[in-house]
Amino acid sequence: MNSIAGFWKIKKKKLIKKYPSITDNDLNYQEGKEKEMMDIIGFKLGKSNQELLNIIIAL
Repeated sequence: MNSIAGFWKIKKKKLIKKYPSITDNDLNYQEGKEKEMMDIIGFKLGKSNQELLNIIIAL
């Protein structure tokens, strides 16, 4: 497992716990598709990409 995938696995669990409206499938990390994933999560949470990045960093 690369470091990004390991990092994301930890953050993903915390995001799902904090925001139950997002699913494991929404948070499926695929290299090269990060923007699409962020757009989906941001839409579901009503957050901009910058707000979402701040949330992820703070977890």
